[in-house]
Amino acid sequence: MSSKTLPVIQAVPVPSGSAEYEAARDAILGQFAASVPDELRLPPVTVQTPPKNVTRIPGECGLLSAPDLEITEKYDVYALAQAIASGQLTAVAVATAFAKRAIIAHQLTACLTEWFMDEAIEQAKALDAHLAATGKTVGPLHGVPVSMKAHIPIAGHWSNAGFLSTVKKDQSDCQMVAILRKAGAVFYCKTNQPQAIMHLESTSLYGRVLNPHNINLSAGGSTGGEAALIALRGSILGVGTDIGGSIRGPAAFCGIYGFKTTSYVLPMKGFLPGGFAAELNILASTGPMCTSLRDMDLFMSLMSSAKPHLEDPRVIPIPWTGLASAARPSSSPMKIGFMMHDGAIMPQPPVTRALEWARSRLEQTPGFQVKSFEPYQVAQALKNIRLAYWPDGGKEPRQLLAEAGEPVLPLTEWILADASRVPELDSSGVLQLRLDRDQFRCNFAQHWESQDVDLVICPSFVGPACAHETAWHWNYTAFWNYVDYPGVVVPTPVTALAKGAEDYVSSDPLSEECKQVRQLWREGDFEDAPINLQVVARRYHDNGLFGGLAALQAPLELR
Repeated sequence: MSSKTLPVIQAVPVPSGSAEYEAARDAILGQFAASVPDELRLPPVTVQTPPKNVTRIPGECGLLSAPDLEITEKYDVYALAQAIASGQLTAVAVATAFAKRAIIAHQLTACLTEWFMDEAIEQAKALDAHLAATGKTVGPLHGVPVSMKAHIPIAGHWSNAGFLSTVKKDQSDCQMVAILRKAGAVFYCKTNQPQAIMHLESTSLYGRVLNPHNINLSAGGSTGGEAALIALRGSILGVGTDIGGSIRGPAAFCGIYGFKTTSYVLPMKGFLPGGFAAELNILASTGPMCTSLRDMDLFMSLMSSAKPHLEDPRVIPIPWTGLASAARPSSSPMKIGFMMHDGAIMPQPPVTRALEWARSRLEQTPGFQVKSFEPYQVAQALKNIRLAYWPDGGKEPRQLLAEAGEPVLPLTEWILADASRVPELDSSGVLQLRLDRDQFRCNFAQHWESQDVDLVICPSFVGPACAHETAWHWNYTAFWNYVDYPGVVVPTPVTALAKGAEDYVSSDPLSEECKQVRQLWREGDFEDAPINLQVVARRYHDNGLFGGLAALQAPLELR
């Protein structure tokens, strides 16, 4: 193994901290680099002078064999599990291929925080031996590699809560990892997340995660490392968390599938030791990030069948029917509401183009009633949620940053800004946030009912992936966290065109923020950025959401 640094592409440098911070950071990055053999390092010229779109590099760099390429490019989780179970592939070959591709992806996008190929191969050897001896798999994910977001504990590996001062080695698996391990999953890497785990861009001591489709754009946050890794096929199943868009934003930026469940539909026990004060009023959710609709459904079915509520009574024991829900007969058409904008920010042109494409497809498909869905007080919801995130006024994150001399990143200052302007809340203040939230949720539930829809299709973000350091507008994701509705983001055939090829149709901006988003569009270069759409259902109608997605699969060309 080599101990020299591992160069990675960085389109925009990460700010520096104190001398002590930089020394600690160098030590962590050096330890990472020491695990990477020379034969899996990209040529220096690739890192020094990369193309804008790096998605072709893993297949063309020569570091992966033909079998490696077939394994990492041909299958989704469902098909890969079948291929291993049938003996067509070995778990060792699969773990090797994905681990190799993951470290290539990291050099292109800074998507990882840890990589442990040797351990993954040992896990895979044990699984192959079990299958050979018994003729049976250990579970539905037997031999399937699974990547995990940095803060989610895996026994024997490093995690952090978004700050250098919180880096630690975990002694045991969290509940979800234990369920996945029992199902046969192979763990091989952990993925990058932002400072404070509260940006829609993933920039941390490990580097800035780049969008594989256009490295001058963000891969999103806070689960940006997962999204970039999956977009480059260094993984086909990862786990993210979402309290303001942290699954849906990066999945949309990178053109993959991502599902934010209603709170506590899935287990989160042990995810963030010490907790997060925001959850006094805004509960985080978790969910899968992957490459197909059926893989999200498989993940949900696996988690439900493990009965996680028996260990953690916070989990709601709702049986999973998912895609099978669509098989239930209905005498009336499915009512789909299209929210073309949120009343505060008009989405950028390719997003509108994708919405119009989807709406046209459904209008031409029997079984759907397509309607307009009017937005509801989004600006107020965003103001409320930004205060609820930091009831201490942002005191704790600033303390954690100061402990290690870590620089306060611009997007950290941005997300702390509203809360920093008001005093730390006492119990009465936190209660008032709860009362405001619950009244808003009741009012919105009435609004949804008045619109008479089963599902809503809307943007995933104000545009395609944003330029670095401009991920300010969480409207289209954080609103649904505030009301705690489940949402899935799905790819479309639409991508952003070359700079100057399209612009807004004639219309007045909806707000000052809308003016800013238009300026960002005209100044930026979003070429090749994929466009996802978001599909949303009522709170705890997660099964109904998937039943609807099953019906939408053909007209919207979902995999």
